[in-house]
Amino acid sequence: MILNPRTYDPTHLDAESRRLLRATVDFFETRGKQALMASYIDRAWYADFLDFAAKEGLFATFMTPAADGDGNANKRWDTARNAALSEILGFYGLDYWYTWQVTVLGLGPVWQSANPVARAHAARLLDDGHVMAFALSERGHGADIYATDMVLTPTDDGGFTASGTKYYIGNGNVAGLVSVFGRRADVPGADGYVFFAADSRHPSYRLIKNVVNKQMYVSTFELTDYPVREEDILHTGKAAFDAALNTVNIGKFNLCTAAIGICEHAMYEAVTHAHRRVLYGKPVTDFAHVRRELSDAYTRLLAMKLFSDRAVDYFRSAGPDDRRYLLFNPMTKMKVTTEGERVIDLMWDVIAAKGFEKDTYFDKAATDIRGLPKLEGTVHVNLALILKFMPHYLFNPMAYAEVPTRHDDADDEFLFRQGPTRGSARSASMTGGSPTTRTPSCPTWPASGSRPTGCASCCARTRRPRSSRRTSTSCSPSGSCSRWSSTAS
Repeated sequence: MILNPRTYDPTHLDAESRRLLRATVDFFETRGKQALMASYIDRAWYADFLDFAAKEGLFATFMTPAADGDGNANKRWDTARNAALSEILGFYGLDYWYTWQVTVLGLGPVWQSANPVARAHAARLLDDGHVMAFALSERGHGADIYATDMVLTPTDDGGFTASGTKYYIGNGNVAGLVSVFGRRADVPGADGYVFFAADSRHPSYRLIKNVVNKQMYVSTFELTDYPVREEDILHTGKAAFDAALNTVNIGKFNLCTAAIGICEHAMYEAVTHAHRRVLYGKPVTDFAHVRRELSDAYTRLLAMKLFSDRAVDYFRSAGPDDRRYLLFNPMTKMKVTTEGERVIDLMWDVIAAKGFEKDTYFDKAATDIRGLPKLEGTVHVNLALILKFMPHYLFNPMAYAEVPTRHDDADDEFLFRQGPTRGSARSASMTGGSPTTRTPSCPTWPASGSRPTGCASCCARTRRPRSSRRTSTSCSPSGSCSRWSSTAS
């Protein structure tokens, strides 16, 4: 049930997907554990992996929607196979998963855009082996979108120049396309938001540093009078805000499968070490308390996998009248990742001091597993989302069709075509219901959802929410309430 590199063959997927996933496993197995550990310790940039991905067309195949695939039948955005790749990359190291993950995020605003030039450019970059970046966060206020200091100033030729600094931006050192969130200097409020595409190789793009002591590159960069042309504009106004949150909903689902892959590799080490270690004349795995801890860890890991696999089906079956994936999404991001921490802790009691040794995968897993719940803006944000959506899921009187298991070779096109914040006027809340319209009291509340009962109390027409008001748990994750902005970290 857990990933076995020697026998891995995802027979539920099509032939080309199976080939690419198997080739990815073989790439890491050929490198060997010693080389993987050495590059982690030396914080070596993973150029060899990116070269492999470019040669095989891995990212281009898995991350290009069919509509932008220039007739290539293997290109599509398929959550099932994306989850499988995410698990493999987590198995061999969080840093390899990270460069894939932030490329997913960087492409989110592009594939939601109606800009054909930007879409075609992104597809070409993927074909050429480039990775992408998602530039939302800033050092002074994290992902508080309302307070962004990336400012676009109009120019006489109808374009803009962008100036400002972004912080905690993965792949910002090499990204062929950086989706950057900013605001217009001449348009106040939400109507002034802009998402635009930048290039890390441009002379007006200044890479400052890597802000983490890791193999991955989590950059801070500065734009100074960066020229933004019409063909670089991905979204404007409220659509830019919506694209940011929808990108997070789509892209950060991969946190759960990264946690699964990390735990699977760590379990192999823990069990192998315990079984080979003899104390008092017995293998450690014969001790009752060790068997209990390993059984507990294994059961939790299987539950992580089963729940995440089921969540994939809700993503793949999403539509304007069924948005139950909006509940499964925070549950995977919170519960599966925190369970991953518990699994590692249980196995650490078994592997004991061996888990600190630098030539093991386990000591890397024990460090990296802690980051996944925190990459999503902390656990309490996702818990609030779960509390928001759970009553709809459990007590809505409407009947819904059973969601099938989805392994067909098709795009999950609804996620980009409409998504949770881009629905049509006939769309309703997470699980359907009566059609609704935009509520004037909350200017950024999407037409796709009913107005939350507490929104007028905590959201203002200005860029910043009222700090004097208590935040209501009924506020929308798509609305203009500050408690939700951290989900887009």
